[in-house]
Amino acid sequence: MSEIEVISENRCFDGVQKVCKHPSNTCGVDMTFAVYLPPQAEAGPVPVLWYLSGLTCTHENAMTKGGFQEHAAEHGIAVVFPDTSPRGEGVADDDAYDLGQGAGFYVNATREPWRPHFRMYDYVVSELRSVVCDNFPVNGAHGITGHSMGGHGALTIALRNPDLYGSVSAFAPIANPTRSDWGRKQLSAYLGDDESAWGVHDSSILLEENGWKGDILVDQGSKDQFLDLLKPEALAAAMTRRRQPGQVRIQAGYDHSYYFVQTFAGDHVAWHAERLHATHN
Repeated sequence: MSEIEVISENRCFDGVQKVCKHPSNTCGVDMTFAVYLPPQAEAGPVPVLWYLSGLTCTHENAMTKGGFQEHAAEHGIAVVFPDTSPRGEGVADDDAYDLGQGAGFYVNATREPWRPHFRMYDYVVSELRSVVCDNFPVNGAHGITGHSMGGHGALTIALRNPDLYGSVSAFAPIANPTRSDWGRKQLSAYLGDDESAWGVHDSSILLEENGWKGDILVDQGSKDQFLDLLKPEALAAAMTRRRQPGQVRIQAGYDHSYYFVQTFAGDHVAWHAERLHATHN
């Protein structure tokens, strides 16, 4: 089993909410993550939903503000909340909120000074997955979702790894980062100015080129203050051209906040649970 340290453990909806830390070979520093285990996990392994957070967030934001635990307990699935970047002394950072620590963008950086630690794609897809599977009662049915930058991460990671994920959804994802200031800045900094290397981190491009094996659920608030940066219309257009099963739901009056996320968290958990339980049975 992988080496982890349990930082906190709290009873929650008859399950357990844990916060853990482990040394990451991928990121080269200790990484913190949270995992919610529903009461059904006491009887045996359960499916797991990965929730990737957005800019400036840690593991804690969605854990405390997203409202996922009650729904996860009802449907018998675990939820994992990774951090959004490596952190700590010696880890490169930037004064801007949307680059550096708290803004890993779920890519493997190839440029200095980011390259040594900013490998969040490999961390989520491989290393943390192994840590979770080795240490907690989860089975092989994994879904992935996320908000904003995390929605971008969820969509691109699932679309590139359909063998690892049975379901994918997103809340207000950065849907076309190669054409947005939330994307071009970070992709250039982390990967360099060769835009041909950026497409594998753009869900609108990936979806139109490769499609997805199942259906996709995306929720977006109509009053989101960042709509012009998120570009949900690009993803919806790619789904239409690909004739991809799924929905991009524009929710009237909702903004970009965790109030929006918690309003629709139950829909997403139930949606993932239905697909993950079906694939494992």
